Amino acid sequence: MTKNKEKTFSIIGSHKTKSVVEHTAQIIFTICAFFAVLAVISITIYMFVNGTPALAKVGITDILFHSVWKPTAATPEFGILFVILTSVIGTFLAILLGVPIALMTAIFLAEVAPKRLAGIVKPAVELLAGIPSVIYGLLGILILNPVMYKLETAIFKGSETHQFTGGANLISAVIVLAIMILPTVINISESAIKAVPGHLKSASLALGASHIQTIFKVILPAAKSGIVTAIVLGVGRAIGEAMAISLVSGSSVNFPLPFNSVRFLTTAIVSEMGYASDTHRQVLFTIGLVLFVFIMLINISLNTILKKGNVEHE
Repeated sequence: MTKNKEKTFSIIGSHKTKSVVEHTAQIIFTICAFFAVLAVISITIYMFVNGTPALAKVGITDILFHSVWKPTAATPEFGILFVILTSVIGTFLAILLGVPIALMTAIFLAEVAPKRLAGIVKPAVELLAGIPSVIYGLLGILILNPVMYKLETAIFKGSETHQFTGGANLISAVIVLAIMILPTVINISESAIKAVPGHLKSASLALGASHIQTIFKVILPAAKSGIVTAIVLGVGRAIGEAMAISLVSGSSVNFPLPFNSVRFLTTAIVSEMGYASDTHRQVLFTIGLVLFVFIMLINISLNTILKKGNVEHE
């Protein structure tokens, strides 16, 4: 007869196994974090190595503070001041237009909407995130640009100095960008609002605050970190977009007035990289460096504001 082997439990053996598993997991997590940091450092070094030669060759002031862009002329000029201003102003206006709408929608989905209605709106918002950017550009050409052109002709009727754009102007680009950042800001903000502990809301209501007061005085401040993250990602989406705004902005280097055809930093790279060479190509890499620094400064500024707000709140 064979004797049944009884399973024995050893605290020492279990502790050793647990230590090995935890140590292995710690090593794996450390390696992943290392590669993430390495990727950021590598991208930074690559952008500075490839973006700075043109600054030395052409001159920092000639590139950053001159407004004439004629890279293929007999005497080429590489001023990108209007391109930088267009990206700054266009992104700011898109955030100014899109973030309030997105934040109110997130509040509606998380705190106000009935479950059945939220079940309809939520998939529609998620569908917006999955639509390719070129589709937004095509819809802008078909729907938005004709409307903007009618408005433009009504405002500048009889003008002999205005250069008509056919509706492809800064306003069209801002509206398209504002629509494109909606799903990112809505989804992350809604998740941040829902993550607020329920006892905060209950305590506020118990003290006599209304639902609206509780949302704006308790829930939103508690979810501020997630909301700022959503805005940062929305800014990144707006700044980095190229295809859609290249279709609706006109892609001409002009001062960023509402009804002027304009060119953003991203569209400047996309529209000319295919045929650029020598100094022209180096300047396009410099534009990429400016875009990279621009995004980094915005992220650092928003994170600094967030940390100061947390310290004051504490």
